[in-house]
Amino acid sequence: MKNLPMKKKDDIEVSRKIEHPFESLHRQMNDLFEGFFRDSGSPLVQASNMLPGAGIISPKFEISETEDAFLVTAELPGMEEKDIQLEVDQNALVLSGEKKQEKEEKKKNYFYSERSYGHFHRMIPIPEGADRSKVKAKFLKGVLSVTIPKSERGKAGRKRISISPG
Repeated sequence: MKNLPMKKKDDIEVSRKIEHPFESLHRQMNDLFEGFFRDSGSPLVQASNMLPGAGIISPKFEISETEDAFLVTAELPGMEEKDIQLEVDQNALVLSGEKKQEKEEKKKNYFYSERSYGHFHRMIPIPEGADRSKVKAKFLKGVLSVTIPKSERGKAGRKRISISPG
């Protein structure tokens, strides 16, 4: 972009920028595609919510701790239990899955077909003091909740220390 000289108009400085035609075209094309994907509700758009590198889904995870357990929550909208694999592997919780969507419409003079696929694989370290043999998981309305109970040693290993002023 080129800046044209500043001019004063009624004591207000005015600056005008001239955009190169190719920069303008590039910006307009980006705006067009971003608007299309943002405003549409098609499975293709849902597939566009994947990470760059076609086919990789990035679910949102939340990891927290209570007095008795470690909790892992994963948002997996549009997936079913059969699409998800959950394992405890040595010192990690391994979560992976695959999402497939297919849509097909046939009308008199019209045929529409869309397919989208995506997968994810996530390893979450299991902290010391967890009881790996008692991990439980439930899946409800697209949200996977995993509870990793603390062992007695893990519960006993934590002590709150009071802090005094000065």
